[in-house]
Amino acid sequence: MCEKTEVAVRQLEIKCSGCGEIAMARAEAVYEGFKRVGEAYVCMSCGMRYASAEETPFVAQKRPNVFTEADRDAAPQVFDASDRQHCCAWCRHMVLNPFGQRCGVMNRFTEATDVCGDFEKRPE
Repeated sequence: MCEKTEVAVRQLEIKCSGCGEIAMARAEAVYEGFKRVGEAYVCMSCGMRYASAEETPFVAQKRPNVFTEADRDAAPQVFDASDRQHCCAWCRHMVLNPFGQRCGVMNRFTEATDVCGDFEKRPE
């Protein structure tokens, strides 16, 4: 079973102390010989260099408040219950082979999500 892991997204927007603007920062690797020892950040507006993440004046990221908790709880209903399983994938006339799928009534190539007037539910 796959466990859900959270991936941290890096916020690279800074309030630069050199130019005073809110700008993006570019992360650059710092090496000692061939070993990576950290990251330095460079303001992309003026080029001011910050030696570490602790010294870099990152701007606090605000999450947009677009949806309410009620929106998150209710699942959207796109199709009516009568529209469910009413496409070519569930039709008894669908002919599947390794080279394509076609309609047995019209003898033309179709997609599984196509809908036509000759639909008949496949027996289970």
